[in-house]
Amino acid sequence: MIEFYTWGTPNGRKVSILLEELGLDYRVHPIDITAGDQKSAEFVEISPNGRIPAIVDTDTGIRMMESGAIMLYLSKKAGGKLVPTEEKAYWQMMEWLMWQMGGLGPMCGQVHHFVRFNQGKAPYAEERYLNEAKRLYGVLDAALSDRAFVAGDYSIADIAIWPWISRFEWQTIDLEQYPNVKSWYHRIADRPAVQKGYHIPKYVSDIPRSN
Repeated sequence: MIEFYTWGTPNGRKVSILLEELGLDYRVHPIDITAGDQKSAEFVEISPNGRIPAIVDTDTGIRMMESGAIMLYLSKKAGGKLVPTEEKAYWQMMEWLMWQMGGLGPMCGQVHHFVRFNQGKAPYAEERYLNEAKRLYGVLDAALSDRAFVAGDYSIADIAIWPWISRFEWQTIDLEQYPNVKSWYHRIADRPAVQKGYHIPKYVSDIPRSN
């Protein structure tokens, strides 16, 4: 059993979607970050950085924080599912997973902070981070011009990237300007595991769609 500590954020949804895709047994423990639950001593013992998501594997006693590491761990636990076995594809998957963690996630997170929640307070920051988000969307669009998924076949890299793209409206991004990203986004959104995992730990709203 995976004890899963999460909230309805892109980083949390990476893991909930993956758990559904892998078919692993898990139990959800909502960590309401708006109420400061992530700062509790009990949670920090599991996730020293005080951020969701986090897991405890009751089979092994392993506790983990950091979504990318958790995804790699869960895939291995499930026999390597959604991680390519061919070496070139494996490293392609890994580079896109790191791209999300080091680029897309942090930059879009800053867009959420400055553009959605604090618009007008820091025009320079708004412009800087929004322009970088648009650049990263362009990088992803170019990569998807000749393939259905970022590493050829559907993988944990796609699952890591997708929840950040699902907040395109928060980012004031027009998906029509990135047609390959749009097709990829809707292709993944149609997966039953994604539709279920998106609403963990609770339903907030439907998955955003671009016409």
